[in-house]
Amino acid sequence: MNNIVFLVMRRMRAPLLTLVVVYAITVLGMTLVPGRAPDGSIWHMDVFHAFYFVSFMSTTIGFGEIPYEFSDAQRLWVTFSIYVTVIAWLYAIGTIISLLQDKTFQRAVAERLFARRVARLREPFYLICGYGQTGQALARALIQRGQHAVVLDWDEQKIAMIQLQELPEYVPALAADASRPLSLKEAGLPHSCCAGVVAVTNVNETNLMVAITAKLLHPAIKVICRADSRDVEANMASFGTDEIVDPFETFAKHLALALDRPCLYLLQRWLGGQQGALLEEPVYPPRDGRWLVCGYGRFGKSMAAKLSQLGIETTVVEARPELTGEPPEGYVHGRGTEVETLIDAGIHEAVGLIAGTDDDANNLSIVMTARQMRPDLFVIERQNHAENRELVAAVQANMVMHPSAIIAERIRVQLGTPLLANFFAHAMHEENAWACELASRLSALLGEHVPKVSEIDLDPEQAASVVRLLEAGVEVTLGEILRDPWDRQRSLRCMVLLVERTGQHVLLPGEDFALEADDRLLVTGRDSAFTRLAWNFNHDAALEYVRTGRTIPQGWIWRHLAKRSG
Repeated sequence: MNNIVFLVMRRMRAPLLTLVVVYAITVLGMTLVPGRAPDGSIWHMDVFHAFYFVSFMSTTIGFGEIPYEFSDAQRLWVTFSIYVTVIAWLYAIGTIISLLQDKTFQRAVAERLFARRVARLREPFYLICGYGQTGQALARALIQRGQHAVVLDWDEQKIAMIQLQELPEYVPALAADASRPLSLKEAGLPHSCCAGVVAVTNVNETNLMVAITAKLLHPAIKVICRADSRDVEANMASFGTDEIVDPFETFAKHLALALDRPCLYLLQRWLGGQQGALLEEPVYPPRDGRWLVCGYGRFGKSMAAKLSQLGIETTVVEARPELTGEPPEGYVHGRGTEVETLIDAGIHEAVGLIAGTDDDANNLSIVMTARQMRPDLFVIERQNHAENRELVAAVQANMVMHPSAIIAERIRVQLGTPLLANFFAHAMHEENAWACELASRLSALLGEHVPKVSEIDLDPEQAASVVRLLEAGVEVTLGEILRDPWDRQRSLRCMVLLVERTGQHVLLPGEDFALEADDRLLVTGRDSAFTRLAWNFNHDAALEYVRTGRTIPQGWIWRHLAKRSG
């Protein structure tokens, strides 16, 4: 607000002083110039009537000569006053219009309105720094889950896009440098409802500054950052950043999981995917044989290192080793888009290929060239830009690595369903056969689309009826609450994946598992199942029916009739 007042006073100082001087001169002249009354006497206009006359005269709305007809001298002064006041007002109005068009003034007003909107928020929200592909996907996912978001990005065009997107609710957004502490404070960092800060800009240094500022100004807040540099990751970790997401290292771990336990990788894709999307088909990357890695940038380095850790031989193809760093011994110089380069790299003996450059056109060319030579080759393609989605899909790569989608998915899980990360941490200790059996059960239960995954707390807010029974000493089992409140002989089309109790986790609890107050359940299933599950949790009659089969009359009339019939 101080900035706005300062700008207005600085720009309007000269016009206001001009108006004051012009009014003072014209009013003074009206009081000094003599007039003649109808009786022939000389009269002078007092200051009040002079100011009143000049005020409506300068607006050019028309006037009459008051209190008597003016003398020629007065009319001459009025003529002069008309021109000088009109000129003064044109000067002032022109300055006001220029001020309203001034970028600095518009920015100050936008910052003020943005800060006021954020200050009025009364529900938990997440501050997203960076509204690129990752930020857009994350904001949409959060809003679809019923959560709230505030956005910062230095690019005004990206901020303007928010108004054009069909988001279910209004998202406060500001074009500002997220690395400035003042911008973060205006965006609600100190706000009591700020549940977390997510830094997903494409500049490591900006993300680092956001992490440092957030932890210094609001130490208890959850901070999640994107980073693709080991040095930056170490720096973020030293400030206590809660989650650091490296898209290249994350995908390398995904590939390692798909190589080692493909069914567990499939579960990750199903449960961590976008709700409503088609379930992905299983992928089985080959372990025995050589892989070609085209592109030795950050992604290529991560993939080559992970494959080497698994004991898989690789051959690197790189066109600019002076920029990326010297590849391992035996690399082939080239882009991989040429047949000769792929032959030199040993494509006829290879079992897999990774097109991992930072240019989508080159990656598409690499895949198409390789597929013409080896149609049976397992192909992984890096997609750098979301708008190339259809082109990437057209070449039918076995796996696609889209950095923004990977980051958005990882952060969405961390913010929306943190228990899902705990589930996979425990599932990592299980065999692939266990994961295959679970995937088969989920497929039969859920159909062809990615299910809804949600956390349910057994507290008075989310499970009032269950909590009342538990506090009364009545045992409630998991199998009972998973029955259909319309027909208790049927089970709901949902599954409890994990139960958290006092810091301990129970993986895939059975139907006879006895619930306790304050348990947290990780549940997956269809939307309709969650609606009926909410009835079991919060309606006494529904809970009594699924537990015992006894129907409790609802409403005064039915209860009265039940008593009479009893």
